[in-house]
Amino acid sequence: MTETPQTPVTPFGARLRAAMDARGPLCVGIDPHAALLASWGLNDDIAGLEKFSRTVVEALADSVAVFKPQAAFFERFGSKGIAVLEQTVADARAAGTLVVMDAKRGDIGSTMAAYAETFLSPSSPLFSDALTVSPYLGYGSLEPAVELARRSGAGLFVLALTSNPEGAEVQRAVREDGRTIGATMLGHLAAENAGAAPMGSFGAVVGATLGDLSSFDLDINGPLLAPGIGAQGATAADLPAVFGAAVRNVVPNVSRGVLKHGPDAAALRASATRFADEIRAAVSA
Repeated sequence: MTETPQTPVTPFGARLRAAMDARGPLCVGIDPHAALLASWGLNDDIAGLEKFSRTVVEALADSVAVFKPQAAFFERFGSKGIAVLEQTVADARAAGTLVVMDAKRGDIGSTMAAYAETFLSPSSPLFSDALTVSPYLGYGSLEPAVELARRSGAGLFVLALTSNPEGAEVQRAVREDGRTIGATMLGHLAAENAGAAPMGSFGAVVGATLGDLSSFDLDINGPLLAPGIGAQGATAADLPAVFGAAVRNVVPNVSRGVLKHGPDAAALRASATRFADEIRAAVSA
């Protein structure tokens, strides 16, 4: 019996580049923490979680390039919260928005493989276009996720230079070869993305609040997920100075800056459009 050839999956990097070019390089976080639900007039329960997530997706899914749901804010409700997360991912992807699952998973061996299957296997109800991962059990521990991402056309965002002050004690630590841990992670990602066009699928998380990063080679031929715009203090205008020549591949993440305007759908759209326009202007200058 002759097997029917499978249609090649377009890699995440290529799909992300197309989405950024068409809709602007904005990633909107979906972070339904208790205080935000309350500010929307919603209860901190499953009904509030479902209403919040559905409103964000319905308001923005046809205009933003990427959603980044924070898994923890759904997991805290147990199985019912996971069910809402599954529906949120499905609705967003059905509407044409890429989904980066912010779960920051990191482990070894079969456990890392199970995490990868949860978020990067097309047969999983939580299948996402990309997943945030932690490499601090050694970059090699991510290999099951790297392999599955390649097979499924998904991507990874590896924590490299994060915006939280505590991150520096690990990420800026210097190895015996003179390189910092953060620079080492960027080097691994550049190797993963070698030869990919128009952009590789293996990105780094690099905080937009970190100031001058000229001592790091951010040109990894892959996307740079950049938290910190809006409530954390960074602005779109800061991006060129922080990211230099790699700024075209930056995917700035805004959460509270957009979400605080809910539950009014028009206000959510207006805020997201403003951020997207400011970011597009800054990275194109």
